Amino acid sequence: MARSSRSYDWGFPRWRGYEAERQAAKVRLCDRHGCEAVGDRPAPKSPNSPDRWYFCEAHAAEYNRNWDYFAGLTAEEAAAREERERADYSGFKEREYYGWGGPGDGSRSRDELNALKALELEDDADFEAVKRAWRRLAKEYHPDVKPGDAQAAVRFQAIQAAFEVLRKAEERRPG
Repeated sequence: MARSSRSYDWGFPRWRGYEAERQAAKVRLCDRHGCEAVGDRPAPKSPNSPDRWYFCEAHAAEYNRNWDYFAGLTAEEAAAREERERADYSGFKEREYYGWGGPGDGSRSRDELNALKALELEDDADFEAVKRAWRRLAKEYHPDVKPGDAQAAVRFQAIQAAFEVLRKAEERRPG
């Protein structure tokens, strides 16, 4: 009986079984002198250099323990580099999808943040500060205090709406 040369991988080489190739697997050893472990963790040889060391996990951790990203830069240069990299923080950009969008700790909605802005408060103000600001601004812009002033009436309505948004949010907030 002749041996079949037919392959059952349907043209997809990755479907072949393990150890199907006859060639030796290429393994790079750790670049640390005397280490025989697999060196599969690249590390730069110097800042802004394309050359890499390849360490095992233990030696990569040792190498990175004292790594200072801003080594050799003045305080101004380090601040400029940090600002430039924060402008393009695309690796962390995905996180914004899950947030409420805007400043704060993510515990307030965009409507709540706009309401705080209408009451002239910071993003992290508690509800007691909201009440004080609402009373102060309501007394200042109330239509009885400024009769005939259309802008004051519009401002008063905005203050009332902002307080209602924050009051309802406070009621919904767990204990």
